[in-house]
Amino acid sequence: MGIQEIATVTGLSKSTVSRALRGMSNVADTTIDEVRRVADELGYVPSSAAAGLATGRQRAVGVVVPVIDRWFYVQALGGVDAELRQAGYDLVLYNLGGPGGDRDRAFRRSMLRHRVDGLVLLSLVLDATERAELELSRHPMVVIGGPAPGLRNVGVDDREVTRIAVEHLHGLGHRRIAYVGGQDEAGLNVAVPHLRRDGFLDAVRSAGSAVPERWSLDGRFSFAGGTAAGAVLFAEPATARPTAVLCASDEMALGVLLAAHRAGLAVPEAVSVMGIDGHEFGATVGLTTVAQDPVAQGRTAARAVLAEVDGGVAGPIAAAPAHLVARASTGPPPG
Repeated sequence: MGIQEIATVTGLSKSTVSRALRGMSNVADTTIDEVRRVADELGYVPSSAAAGLATGRQRAVGVVVPVIDRWFYVQALGGVDAELRQAGYDLVLYNLGGPGGDRDRAFRRSMLRHRVDGLVLLSLVLDATERAELELSRHPMVVIGGPAPGLRNVGVDDREVTRIAVEHLHGLGHRRIAYVGGQDEAGLNVAVPHLRRDGFLDAVRSAGSAVPERWSLDGRFSFAGGTAAGAVLFAEPATARPTAVLCASDEMALGVLLAAHRAGLAVPEAVSVMGIDGHEFGATVGLTTVAQDPVAQGRTAARAVLAEVDGGVAGPIAAAPAHLVARASTGPPPG
């Protein structure tokens, strides 16, 4: 069963059927729905090998991740995969394995040996050698989760998300706000921690407040790091403690919540805790956050790559949305 049979049943051209099966933006949604319905009824299964022979394409997109055990990466990867499967493309995963991984093997040999039509890079900044290796392939490339020089990016405005968070805390009356950020040893795009920290400092200073150096801690963008940072903050006397803690990720904020519990501090009565990202565990514990949608970002990145593979122009991509989700972990400062 092939595209010709679907074209015969629907009365469409083979090229229109092909574009509809890939969900291309230049095909009406009603046409896409009709083509996919007929394809399902006929039992059509796209063949990557056959498509490659006919078009010179492999009908596969490579996705490069620093590690595969972080919430953001897993969610974004799921979005990329869903969009690729819907378009009849395969996903080829390249896991760099974190700081101890073999990036040289991945960039110099694996990616150039496996034939793909495009690349999606999750939270990566490439050095000059890696960029040169990838440019040899001339593949369309998009980065998710933090800007990378010379490449299109799908992600939130990282300065804006911390501004939204500070605005929420200020609205509750907080002026003594600590910040837990730092670098991610597992390989997060280095621009993200810096942009979120700078956005926090700009927002606090604009409100006429200041952040003591001891209230700006490195939580390593992890649950354990957040727990350790919270323990340091909450070891201070009540009069020297912040009334709120803003974390640059929900994973760190969850750790700070645990540290508050261990220190015997009620949240939010004694201290408010807030995160960024929208981690699914946050809803369970009532964590206030500025949420983003990494699944949608993955889908956007995949569509952008596929459009360029199909001959489209590599235009700019708008910043992904983020919004405040106020829950039980934030409230007015203690009286």
